[in-house]
Amino acid sequence: MQTIHRSLLRAQLAAVDLADTAHRRRERGDVPGWVLITLMTAGLVAVLWTVAEDQLQALFRRAMDSVSR
Repeated sequence: MQTIHRSLLRAQLAAVDLADTAHRRRERGDVPGWVLITLMTAGLVAVLWTVAEDQLQALFRRAMDSVSR
């Protein structure tokens, strides 16, 4: 009887550990995906900044002039 009880307890603990491991794996998220999104966003900002630098500076100056008046 004690052997059955130990076996059942081991099986229950293994199931809980397996479920906890799967939960932790889901909580980790999609790290490579987020890294790719971050790099693509940084690339888009760099391209937009290069293309529209003069217009962005003029826009900023106009905004600052309207605030300081």
